[in-house]
Amino acid sequence: MFTGIVEEIGEVTAVEQRTDAARLTVRGPLVTSDAAHGDSIAVSGVCLTVVTVSGDAFTVDVVNETLRRSSLAKVAAGDPVNLERATPAGGRLGGHIMQGHVDGTGVFVSRDEQGVTTFALPPALSRYVVEKGSIAVDGVSLTVASISEERFSVALIPTTLEATTLGRREGGDLVNLEVDVVAKYVEKLTAPHVAASAHNV
Repeated sequence: MFTGIVEEIGEVTAVEQRTDAARLTVRGPLVTSDAAHGDSIAVSGVCLTVVTVSGDAFTVDVVNETLRRSSLAKVAAGDPVNLERATPAGGRLGGHIMQGHVDGTGVFVSRDEQGVTTFALPPALSRYVVEKGSIAVDGVSLTVASISEERFSVALIPTTLEATTLGRREGGDLVNLEVDVVAKYVEKLTAPHVAASAHNV
């Protein structure tokens, strides 16, 4: 589990294409300080398993399903990425409950002088996003300021802009989105009852 509180901005140092997968090498001095084979680290919001650790860098394998759903399909050496280690049991829940299971990608649209930042939202995900609810953008836990069918906005404070890659985003950039998992469970659990009620009307 993750909470969306980015620990450091890392750097992708190598991308190796493999059959139905890619292997990334990422430099991150803080997250590798206690990392070992099998540990989970969120890379721009994507939960990945550490394969090897060497100095201040670690490697991870990214399978096709993850490449298809996330912006990691387009990542290249030199790109900055948000890094967060898995939250230990009893740790602080500083953001919101996140799995690191990206639901899809959005697109950076704009940011105004007050830090209000707008992203294009895939229609299939809009039903899970509500005003004042939580959403993860590139692994950063954020509060939704406003929402429409195709876009949502968040207010980014200077600390978030400086401590994450969101301050470097430009128009057209892809971002990873993870909606609130609670909303998805509620939808699935209530769907049969909603369908039954509609049938009885």
